[in-house]
Amino acid sequence: MLEVRSWGAGDGVSVANVACRHGRGRGRESEESPGNAVVFVRRGCFVRSADGDEHLLDPMLALCTNAGQEQRYDHPHRDGDDCTAIFLSPEQVAGLWGGVPELPTTPLPVPPQLDLRHRLLLAAARRGADEHELGEAAIKLAADLLAGHRPGQVSSGRPATARERAALADGVRERLAADPDWSLQDLARALAISPHHLSRTFRAETGETIARHRMRIRARLALELLASGDRDLARIAADTGFADQSHLCRVLGGETQRTPSWLRAALAPR
Repeated sequence: MLEVRSWGAGDGVSVANVACRHGRGRGRESEESPGNAVVFVRRGCFVRSADGDEHLLDPMLALCTNAGQEQRYDHPHRDGDDCTAIFLSPEQVAGLWGGVPELPTTPLPVPPQLDLRHRLLLAAARRGADEHELGEAAIKLAADLLAGHRPGQVSSGRPATARERAALADGVRERLAADPDWSLQDLARALAISPHHLSRTFRAETGETIARHRMRIRARLALELLASGDRDLARIAADTGFADQSHLCRVLGGETQRTPSWLRAALAPR
C-alpha cells in the first residue's frame, strides 16, 4: 500500500520515492511521522491532518513533516499518489530554518522551477549519483522551498561581509586539498556555519558546488598517480575515492576530454 525507496545522500540527508496505493477513503486514524522531511507531490492528491489542521496536497504544494508528529492521510481518489521526500537530520533542519528545530506545518507553494528540480533530484538518485552531489542538491532544494515561505528566517546566519565569504571558501578548499573525504556536514561544523549557507557561499565565491570541487580534486589526484607510473585504474579509483573504475573514467573524460588510455600513455614517466 505504501512503498518507500530511499537513497542515502550523505550529510544526514536522504532522498526517497514514496508511492502510495491506498484506496479511496479515510486513512489510519493516527500514524507517526518517521522523520523530518520536505515532501513534494509528483502525482495525485491527498488530505493530511496534523496539529488540528487539514490540508489538501497536490503537485502544486509541498508539505513538511517533523519526527514523531501525529498525522493522518485521507485519499479522495482511488489511484493513490507519488511523492519525492527529502529526509533531514535535526541538525540539518536547524541549519536550514534559522536555528528552529521544527519545519513549518503549513503547505508550501512549489513554483515550476522547484517542481522540475525535485524531479531531476529523484532521477539523479535513481541513476546512482554521487552521494555528495545528491546531498548538496537536496539541501539547496529544501532551502529554496523554505525561503519562498520565510526568506528572512532561511537567510539568517548568512556571512555578512566579502572577507567572511572568501575566508569560508578558502577554508573549504584548504580542507579538501588535504582530505577530499570531508563531508559538507563536517566542513560546516568545522567552519561554524550551516551546511546550506556554506554551500551557497562556496558556489558564489568559486562558481562551482563543493561536491563538484571535491570531485575535481579527486580527478587531479588520479592524474598524479597516473603520472607516477601507476597503470591500475581500478586501484587508482579506489585510492582516490571514486565509486569504481568506470566512475573514474567518466570524470577524467569530462575533466580532460581525453581517454584514460591516452592519459596513461601521455603522463607515464619515460
